[in-house]
Amino acid sequence: MTALIFPGQGSQFVGMAESFQNDEKAAQLFAEANDILGFDILKIMLEGSEEQLKQTKVTQPAVFLHSVISAMTHQDMPEAAGMAGHSLGEFSALVASGALAFADGVRLVSARAQAMQEACMESPGTMAAIVGLEDEVVERVCASTEGTVVAANYNCPGQLVISGEITAVENACELLKEEGAKRALVLQVGGAFHSPLMASAEERLAEAIQSTDFQQPSCPIYQNVDGKGYQEVNLIKQNLVKQLTSPVRWVSTIQSMIATGMDDYYEVGGNGKVLRGMMRRISREVSCAPLT
Repeated sequence: MTALIFPGQGSQFVGMAESFQNDEKAAQLFAEANDILGFDILKIMLEGSEEQLKQTKVTQPAVFLHSVISAMTHQDMPEAAGMAGHSLGEFSALVASGALAFADGVRLVSARAQAMQEACMESPGTMAAIVGLEDEVVERVCASTEGTVVAANYNCPGQLVISGEITAVENACELLKEEGAKRALVLQVGGAFHSPLMASAEERLAEAIQSTDFQQPSCPIYQNVDGKGYQEVNLIKQNLVKQLTSPVRWVSTIQSMIATGMDDYYEVGGNGKVLRGMMRRISREVSCAPLT
């Protein structure tokens, strides 16, 4: 069975809208997105610098639009038995599955980005990639470190991202190196995503989600909060809100999809490499390719 997976923040790249330049439908969708966002996202996706693309209020709509427009303009879209998205990518999956209208998806992603940006300013934080340790070791060290620091992204076996207050993350990194981590590297990100420091963003996003019309998706959407597949609209909404302060359980998500028989995966949007790299570490028994 076939599954579609959608990348999140970090999969952006300079010139990421070039492949859409001669597509009339893509041009219409970008024009609609520009009107909603209030700035020319297409121009940034075509000509913007790496620094511009790193701004949360730009990155999230850019990655979302790249994935969604790739799906909506593809000539031979495979029928999916399930879909999932890594963090922000969950919104791309919801639009691709028909659960969210395109315009509503743009509005929610913009609201999410703004809410997260504001939370970052209110509660400064950071994240760090930890390589080469068991999840349990990372969780134990985070729990014993003074301040707020938690496991945030369970990306693949042996690779976990932690998130929290700047000093707490830095101290946890030192302790994790002592535990034998191959790498404990503080990331260049705008804040402590998927941690308790995003609580204010969660409240703001909840209002936007509750006031948005959702439809039942065409297939189960495997959500980050617990890795399980959902088609019931109210549960999908609740999980989207929880996602901001909960860890991204990507390993559990993919394992759940594999357990239901999905063995043929397509990464939709982004640079086509991020999720494929994780997939190789999660399972060698399934295939994963960029949607081209």
